[in-house]
Amino acid sequence: MLLRTSTTLLRTLREDPADAEVPSHRLLLRAGYIRRVAPGGYAWLPLGKLVLDRVTEIVRSELAAIGDQEVHFPALLPAEPYRTSGRWTEYGDDIFTLADRRGAEHLLAPTHEELATLLVKDLVSSYRDLPLTIFQIQTKFRDEARPRAGLLRGREFLMKDAYSFDLDDDGLRASYARHRAAYRRVFDRLGLAYTVVRAVSGAMGGSASEEFLAGTPVGEDTYVGCTACDYAANTEAVATPAPAGGDPDAHRPAEVHDTPETPTIAALVALANDRKLAGRHDWTAADTLKNVVLTVRRPGADTPEVLVIGLPGDREVDLRRVAAALHPADVAVFDDWAAHPGLVRGYLGPQVLARLGLRYLVDPRVVTGTAWLTGANEPGRHATDVVCGRDFVPDGTIEAAGVRPGDPCPACAATASGTPADTAEAGTSGGTGTGTVRTGGGELTIRRGIEIGHIFQLGRRFTDAFTLDVLGATGKPVRPTMGCYGIGVSRAVAAIAEQHHDERGLVWPAAVAPCDVHLVVAGKGAQLDAALDLGGRLSAAGLRVLVDDRATVSAGVKFTDAELIGIPCVVVVGRRLVDGYVEVRDRATGGRDEVPWDGLADQLLRRVRGNGV
Repeated sequence: MLLRTSTTLLRTLREDPADAEVPSHRLLLRAGYIRRVAPGGYAWLPLGKLVLDRVTEIVRSELAAIGDQEVHFPALLPAEPYRTSGRWTEYGDDIFTLADRRGAEHLLAPTHEELATLLVKDLVSSYRDLPLTIFQIQTKFRDEARPRAGLLRGREFLMKDAYSFDLDDDGLRASYARHRAAYRRVFDRLGLAYTVVRAVSGAMGGSASEEFLAGTPVGEDTYVGCTACDYAANTEAVATPAPAGGDPDAHRPAEVHDTPETPTIAALVALANDRKLAGRHDWTAADTLKNVVLTVRRPGADTPEVLVIGLPGDREVDLRRVAAALHPADVAVFDDWAAHPGLVRGYLGPQVLARLGLRYLVDPRVVTGTAWLTGANEPGRHATDVVCGRDFVPDGTIEAAGVRPGDPCPACAATASGTPADTAEAGTSGGTGTGTVRTGGGELTIRRGIEIGHIFQLGRRFTDAFTLDVLGATGKPVRPTMGCYGIGVSRAVAAIAEQHHDERGLVWPAAVAPCDVHLVVAGKGAQLDAALDLGGRLSAAGLRVLVDDRATVSAGVKFTDAELIGIPCVVVVGRRLVDGYVEVRDRATGGRDEVPWDGLADQLLRRVRGNGV
């Protein structure tokens, strides 16, 4: 393939677009790869489409290599299968819905578990047909409330989604492991630095899931890593190690104190130490119990539930973690205090919540036998020695507190205590019963990344919903179990751009670059003829070549554009051609070599193919 800049739909920009917030968005627009059509929607220009196609083919080849079979579903889908699965209401405002001229409801597909299950139900009848995995690479739609960051958070995007069907859980685990390994090969070939982290399943459901996150400071996903082991998890999926419980009756009775003008934790701690409440002068925010009121609206519910969450006062509620724990409900901060006079703002304690009929969920650190300084449910008053299991009994626990750098690693805590990481309890409680967890292991660090892949062990949620059964080896029906495996293909292009750029422009890995060689003609006449001849020979040998043959721009502009566009190998055909030499530039390293014209085509072929293209 031979492209000429003068005839290619390629327009570069000298300045950053005003609405471009992150490097990938700025550079893909400036270098002429994409153009904005609408909020969250982009057109792919010729160079951008070449990159997208190369990424797509890498994904396709690795899925085919493990035996997955490619299909293609429509993007416009009837509502009924999603009503059957329950996701029509679960998705809420996140999906685009519409009605046809007959009034029948449809949606623009966000994902295709329902359709994949119905297809297999229609065509597969025997255990001999399983295991089976089908996949597609197709446009998906999500009604993002705030589309931003170019391709990273759009309303329309290209995704690879695969669906495995196995007879039993052992088969599912094998399919899951096979796709996990294939994803590693995909992202390695794309030149991405990534981390595999534990994740929550969200609208997909299922027993287990992992995300593949490409590390970048602008990533919208926050995840943790351990300083001592290989534990990594999305912050929404981090399990908090809990202190050991104690005897609720070991504490003295709760005592109410006048604490005027202390609606904040900081003011309360200062007053408690100044007045030596309960005989102490070492109160900290971690000794207080903060009670945060939220509203929770479940899909289809007419009115929201009022929910109270208790957590140590040195912690803040992370609404994303709450939403993940309570999915598919919508979660918001409570503000209708006038309608609930039993809730005393700024002085709320858990002692009255059961009487008020309100559900109370607590942070895992709030365990039986721990004693707290908390609200007394009277204006200007707090209580000491309010004990979990004696003065209040939570309705359950919830991962609601924000994760902080330095928090103990759940996996290390589990190793220290000999319990599974998801339910680890380690260490002992402190003198007042609040205590800290002693893990003897690593601490968590906070990192940011872009989700480029997500894999799920779905189980039988969808095969149950659609009563998908096959005839088993014993002659009895068997209900298959499913896995789901997604890669954001268009998002991967942006992730590569985020990780592969410098102050001058994009620096594409050879495997995904729009072209293999960029020939820059720094002159006229003989230089142009020579460049076109060289480009033709390279193209005939199977390489992709872009020739900057523009006659109306300076060599300096061409060099600037070459750096912005980011093709790995740049060949400058200029004044040294009369001496039999051209300059070959390596975009990644910045290296420059004077290379003889004779034999140049063979050298470029060896160079490009040596990069695995």
